[in-house]
Amino acid sequence: MRIDVITIFPEFFGVLDVSLLGKARESALVETQVHDLRESATVKADGSPDVHRTVDDAPFGGGAGMVMKADVWGKAIDRVLMPLGVLVIPSPAGVPFTQSLAAELSHAPQLVFACGRYEGIDARVAEHYADQGYRVLEVSLGDYVLNGGEVAAFAIIEAVTRLIPGFMGNAQSIVEESHADGLLEYPSYTRPASWRGIDVPEVLLSGHHARISEWRRAQQLARTRALRPDLLPPED
Repeated sequence: MRIDVITIFPEFFGVLDVSLLGKARESALVETQVHDLRESATVKADGSPDVHRTVDDAPFGGGAGMVMKADVWGKAIDRVLMPLGVLVIPSPAGVPFTQSLAAELSHAPQLVFACGRYEGIDARVAEHYADQGYRVLEVSLGDYVLNGGEVAAFAIIEAVTRLIPGFMGNAQSIVEESHADGLLEYPSYTRPASWRGIDVPEVLLSGHHARISEWRRAQQLARTRALRPDLLPPED
């Protein structure tokens, strides 16, 4: 998979070099490129030089804040977006990001992340690339607002790339984690068996695999019911 990130803060994505994602880059399982949006802002729309490399302007219709310019974003995206690439725009107004969406995106040959700032990216950018036949996804991590799209982009990158075959050392860990089957994951324990007066549940020490599986499933249901009842199917 190829991942391109366009941002005014390219230094933020030094984090791509660490942990399993860094190893995946080294092994060429994942190719990532980070692009400075301001490199596409050296010329104004009228063709004159822009020494300030301006990426934003006041919104039409008035209002607080600034909006990122469509012409600048168009130049930046045109340079990297491939025919089968998916344009991902992190936005609090986007569709919720879920494990199922992460799994879907893990099969894409290319993801291009457009990291907006200020009041967001001119809405014509998403409209234009959708009209050109590209898949355009405005995606939200949750019902809150961040200063920009960089944090959300990295979260999505990590959630997606770990689902690529060969990325995780133990593929079974993906199968048993939260949201893999629509429920939250069961609680996990390791040595010592007793810590500060709290004992590991006896069933996990029994070696009885069927009982352990039953216990874990019951814990998944109980935990999901308590913390995320919205994930449970409606009762008849």
